Amino acid sequence: MGDNIFVTSPLLPPLEEFMPYLEKIWQNRILTNGGEFHQELEEALARYLGVKHVCLFANGTLALLTALQALRVTGEVITTPYSFVATSHTLLWNGLTPVFADIDPHTFNIDPQRIEELITPQTTAIMPVHCYGIPCDVDKIQKIADIYGLKVIYDAAHAFGVKKSGQSILNCGDLSILSFHATKVFNTIEGGAIICPDIKMKQRIDYLKNFGFAGETTVVAPGINAKMNEVQAAFGLVQMKHIDAALAARKAIYERYCELLNDVEGISYFNAPENVEWNHAYFPVIVDESYPVSRDALYEKLKEDNIYTRRYFYPLISSFSMYRHLPSASPDKLPVAETTSQKILCLPIFPDLTHEDQDRIVRLIRQYGAISENQSPSSLIVEELA
Repeated sequence: MGDNIFVTSPLLPPLEEFMPYLEKIWQNRILTNGGEFHQELEEALARYLGVKHVCLFANGTLALLTALQALRVTGEVITTPYSFVATSHTLLWNGLTPVFADIDPHTFNIDPQRIEELITPQTTAIMPVHCYGIPCDVDKIQKIADIYGLKVIYDAAHAFGVKKSGQSILNCGDLSILSFHATKVFNTIEGGAIICPDIKMKQRIDYLKNFGFAGETTVVAPGINAKMNEVQAAFGLVQMKHIDAALAARKAIYERYCELLNDVEGISYFNAPENVEWNHAYFPVIVDESYPVSRDALYEKLKEDNIYTRRYFYPLISSFSMYRHLPSASPDKLPVAETTSQKILCLPIFPDLTHEDQDRIVRLIRQYGAISENQSPSSLIVEELA
């Protein structure tokens, strides 16, 4: 048995680079409330990402919650069932009703053709997800939103640094939300951000994330405590020094996976469209019927060998108890999402993944692909020796 290999791993910069930031925090005694590093990171991210304004948050879920508040969204919001539960949970926390639309079979993003048929007089917004960092069809979504007067809030948790036709996809819609969780391409241990187009909206969001305070004794909105602290911000500033190298390493690992898995029957993968600069946030593979064991069997077999993959996204959000009663959550209305959730497996990909470990992962996938679900790899080896 080898070392544990997880589906993703945080980029950890050298400790000696982080220590001067901690020492400065210790000396100036400013731990939170929009300190020096918080402001510096907002500015650095705006420059790097090619966006106008960044509002930092303690985590991505709080950023989503606040974005919905900032846009005063009410009623029904059309979204995808194929995402992490935080996407829809933030709707429930705001007293909103999720309406699930099926996904595109090629990008795994919300299918614009399914959106329009779900719009009712109660619909006020669309919340798509750039799944695995692959951009949604932002042009079609915006066209629908413009026709019906809807807000568009992008859950861009996976989409750090992604560009389409040379422009950041974070500038699409009314607001875009990033996650800086430890498992993401860029992380601040925990954290998140709202990308907004103008200073007026940034000011409103900054009020909302700090209890609504607009001064020492003035509260202008029913805000929440969602601020990123100085330690998180400092960690992010150190990460910024290494992000280009991390993205390049991810790309190389992704391309190597493609080469190694290219001839494995029953295992397929996808690449971003040609006009997209992708961040290679995940390496999802489709395990179809021609592979000798099921997706779940492969997941379990890899786990037995200390390789921890993820079935992103399984089960669908629409299948959980707080959502399954919704008319739009019926499986027969979400056929593509249902099928996809049964076949997708995200393999480990992170900057420090070695060729040796990558070779071991692929070797085991090939080995499991040559056996039935009732055999074990060890029994196959015995048979071959006999």
